[in-house]
Amino acid sequence: MTLGVAHTIHAHHRHFGWSRDHAPIKTVAPGETVEFEVIDGGGGQITPASTADVMAQLDFSTLLPLTGPIFIDGAEAGDMLKITIDGFAPSGWGWSGIIPGYGILAEEFSEPRLHSWNYDVCGAQPALYGELARVPTRPFAGTLGVAPKESGLHSTIPPRHVGGNLDTRDLSEGTELYLPIEVPGALFSVGDTHAAQGDGELAGSAIESSMDVALRFDVIKGRTIDGPWFTTPGPVTRHLDDSGYFVALGIAPDLMLAARDAVRRMIDVLSALHGISPVDAYMLCSVCADLRINQLVNQPNWTVSLYFPKLVLN
Repeated sequence: MTLGVAHTIHAHHRHFGWSRDHAPIKTVAPGETVEFEVIDGGGGQITPASTADVMAQLDFSTLLPLTGPIFIDGAEAGDMLKITIDGFAPSGWGWSGIIPGYGILAEEFSEPRLHSWNYDVCGAQPALYGELARVPTRPFAGTLGVAPKESGLHSTIPPRHVGGNLDTRDLSEGTELYLPIEVPGALFSVGDTHAAQGDGELAGSAIESSMDVALRFDVIKGRTIDGPWFTTPGPVTRHLDDSGYFVALGIAPDLMLAARDAVRRMIDVLSALHGISPVDAYMLCSVCADLRINQLVNQPNWTVSLYFPKLVLN
């Protein structure tokens, strides 16, 4: 995948949950690059032959598997871990869908749904959502994190101050992510790779896709932080900007209520203007539309908007 890869961590080295007691798979020196084979967030339960029924029958204990952990030599509690995302080798197949009980509008979209995606591994062509839409891909890892200092086994589903299931689409190639280190060696793991996602992952899934990830690790001694931060190498929305956006606003005294209203309003807009069914509009919003907070000062109401890229429907 990339020059200078010092180690490869194969997909069978997977675990479920974060723990300071997980035995490391390999020790890595600062400055080295590691290639990880990552299984999609469904843990391999969903295949190209699956039907929507599988979404209601998932074994949640094997969702969001993590590849790793690795021990970074010299990393100690109180240091900071720098992870440089060198690149991705996508598999070319993925899935998105509705898992009953998940998503920002879970009560309104309660039936299981599954869409199978075949996409260009080079990203030169968009992924097709049937004949309705063409979604540009931009691979990233949804989960990158290190072990917390607290004892016990911790779920991979919620994000944490030490990283984890961040589901932040700009953790893509060229990004540098910084995490606090709380245990010797950091015990880093990665998982939940995506071919595309909108900010918010509104229906509960992106284009979930297995792929290889190349990451370079550096330890910044004696400098700590209390949570993740990252830098990007350049613009973050250029692959979606060319034709402008449809934008729906939600206004409410609660951010979640405002966000839900913005999503509902966008579903109505897409249905009215393009004849897209509500469930298809909802799933498309999850993989390519971005939630944004517009204002938090005009109390008592806050404004949240949902940006849907027009080029997806061109």
